[in-house]
Amino acid sequence: MTVSGESAEERWVDDHAGPVVRPYAVTRGRARPVAGKFDLISLVTATRTEPGPEMGLGPEHLAIVGLCQRALSVAEVAAHLDLPVGTIRVLLGDLVARDMVRVREPYAVHGLPDDSVFEAVINGLRAL
Repeated sequence: MTVSGESAEERWVDDHAGPVVRPYAVTRGRARPVAGKFDLISLVTATRTEPGPEMGLGPEHLAIVGLCQRALSVAEVAAHLDLPVGTIRVLLGDLVARDMVRVREPYAVHGLPDDSVFEAVINGLRAL
């Protein structure tokens, strides 16, 4: 028991928020992925159906591999695991480096009109 009368278990679990684990603890203090830059709409697909007992992988890594048996965006993975996108990017970097997931970046769109076209449309709409 602690001084306030709570056990250690009660202190680290909140009824509304669940277990309290800081994102930096999940990534071991890392803020940048070791491999890749992941856009929110990048699609993540697992390359394995069953992740083996890999050294250095946490439950969050394994959860990502389990979730991504079908393609999910980085934003969807973050939502499913209820973790910040920055944390997910670091974890994805670990998995990409171990070839456990494949990330497909969105295609760059070439040939978009320049800003003058958009300004002309806005000015035309205002003139109506």
